[in-house]
Amino acid sequence: MNFKDMSLEEIISKIKSSETSKEEVFSYFLNRIEKYDPKLKAFNSINKDGLNKIDWALCWIPISVKDIYCEKWILTTASSKMLTDFIPPYESTITKNLKSEWMSSIGKTTMDEFAMWTSWENSATVKAVNPWWTNRIPWGSSSWAAVSVAAWLVPAALWTDTGWSIRQPSSLCWVVWFKPSYWRNSRYWIMAMASSLDCPWTITKTVKDASILYELMNWKDPLENTSLPWKDKIDPKIWETKDLKWIKFWVPKEYFEEWIDKWVKDTITKAIEKLKELWAEIKDVSLPMTKYAVASYYIIVPAEVSTNLARYDWIRYWYNSEKLSSSLDEKYFNNRWESLWDEAKRRIILWSYVLSAWFYDAYFIKASKVRTLIIQDFKRVFDEVDFILWPTSPSVAWKMWEKSDDPLKLYLADIFTIPASMAGLPWISIPCWFAKTEDNEKENMPVWLQIIAPRLQEQSLFEVANVYEKATNWREQMVPKGFED
Repeated sequence: MNFKDMSLEEIISKIKSSETSKEEVFSYFLNRIEKYDPKLKAFNSINKDGLNKIDWALCWIPISVKDIYCEKWILTTASSKMLTDFIPPYESTITKNLKSEWMSSIGKTTMDEFAMWTSWENSATVKAVNPWWTNRIPWGSSSWAAVSVAAWLVPAALWTDTGWSIRQPSSLCWVVWFKPSYWRNSRYWIMAMASSLDCPWTITKTVKDASILYELMNWKDPLENTSLPWKDKIDPKIWETKDLKWIKFWVPKEYFEEWIDKWVKDTITKAIEKLKELWAEIKDVSLPMTKYAVASYYIIVPAEVSTNLARYDWIRYWYNSEKLSSSLDEKYFNNRWESLWDEAKRRIILWSYVLSAWFYDAYFIKASKVRTLIIQDFKRVFDEVDFILWPTSPSVAWKMWEKSDDPLKLYLADIFTIPASMAGLPWISIPCWFAKTEDNEKENMPVWLQIIAPRLQEQSLFEVANVYEKATNWREQMVPKGFED
């Protein structure tokens, strides 16, 4: 049975109806990983015994897990030399919830060290390739998970997002990404990067698959004080909606005047026309404060990163340098300098600057105030409309190493994803078709559309995205050539 062409929902149905078995499904995806992953480089480790060790089930369907979720007695390294042999004696709330609903953890997908970077090219570990065109990047710290689903090595992947790390790879690799409001999911025993922005979520093949996992993952966790005190359940009637009458979408004009490649802009414009055909009302909107989002993000995030990375010092977590040290300070320095990769060091140094006594008010306090203004910007708009639209990425995937020597240029590429993360909003990233690259080769690469909703309006977001997904019938185009069975 060709499970790569099926959604998560369809595979669950096949198992429940006894048309196939959990063993057949697990073996099928394990074989695909063993066949294609040497080329794609999506996984850090494979849990070949995942089906036997975990006697629960999302019908025992195998799902890959980002190497930042602690799983009890399973190697979890955050793709860092600092945690090369770390096997946690505890389980994250999210993986515990999914395993209690019958998920099989088939392996840990690689990531940028502690989930930080932009283009992925400076990863501390192996570098995944874009399955659509292997000389191009799959983008950010979630690249490896996006690749694993895009090439159908797994039907879904468990990941986290801070500012863009799922959305950008989803856009460049042709998979569905959904992020709930910040407070929906527990972050307990997920290795933290920036605690006020980190949000656990998934990469799937369809909107409905995302909703299935969302309903299982969100709940009040007594161990994590930012999770909401109630569980959100999806009304099955939303899947019957066929048009977008009375739905108001606003398109921020700033994002179609600057920062966007011509071919991507043309493709997004066509997607907006499709929404109009579905009776949606499209308006222009201005979000003036969001142009400051990237600048404030890259002040707030390094400050939180550095605080969270302080625990990795050899005393509590291990990497022990073989160099002789004359003092404890020198011992800390040697351990951290040798075990942490370039981007982690860059953000620690930046944090030391923005949180220093001389610059704390000028940088960190001001960035926090800008974040409040961004939240207020979104609230003002959502008083008048239902959803906001803009691209996921300002360009399609560029060639490897094309921009890797310019960190500032890479940071600015996050302009379409960071603002809503700063406001803690839910949104979904779905395909709208292909666009040509801006380089001389003019290759066709995937383009994604983001739909952003007010806080805690996940159900409405699923409903709207499902209508668009059914109307465009893009799923048959999802598997890139070269990865067929």
